Amino acid sequence: MSTRTTKNTDPQSRQARIAEMRRADKARERRMKAITITLSTAIVAGLVGFGAWVLIDQKQTEKRKQQAAEKLLKEQQELRKKPVEGEQLWDLKTLGRNHVETPVKYEMNPPIGGDHHPRWMNCNGDVYQAAVPEVNAVHSLEHGAVWVTYNEKAAKADLDKLSARVEQTPYTLMSPVKEQAGAIMLSAWGKQLTVETADDPRVAQFFTKYVQGDQTPEPGAACTNGLTK
Repeated sequence: MSTRTTKNTDPQSRQARIAEMRRADKARERRMKAITITLSTAIVAGLVGFGAWVLIDQKQTEKRKQQAAEKLLKEQQELRKKPVEGEQLWDLKTLGRNHVETPVKYEMNPPIGGDHHPRWMNCNGDVYQAAVPEVNAVHSLEHGAVWVTYNEKAAKADLDKLSARVEQTPYTLMSPVKEQAGAIMLSAWGKQLTVETADDPRVAQFFTKYVQGDQTPEPGAACTNGLTK
């Protein structure tokens, strides 16, 4: 008599297999959750670390900027304390400051102070290609401007450099003065310097020392809304 093999259909065996599959699924879920948590933690930690690095870098950058600004301010203060070698000085107390609308004869050319017209020349980094009225330019000096003047002896390259400096510097103006003695002259209220080239280091010192410097009779007064030509 032959026998026939049949599949095991014991209900207990099937339940055991189902339970095993469920345990395997739960184990996979736990592993995936652990991996997800680990990755999330790593990402958050990385973001926090990056944010902290950015914050530290920003603080260091701001600190470097502040140190550079403080260094520049200190250098400017030192420059202001030092006399400009070769400059001519006038007693500020002897310079007239009356507003007049009649011609004024000045003792120096270009003038560095004295009675002047009620209206000033615009001196907000203005470069004039033609001569400007002295009586108006002197009023600009009273407001703390530095006036750069030149004659035909000045080289074009120097004039280009001086023009660029003036255009970038409020409370300055530049114009030709044909009859002046030096090729390039810088004037402030009661102060004057003659140089041969724009690269002379005293040019930068003169600007630093006298643009709205201590010699200014009317610090903070306007350099706009004046005469333009």
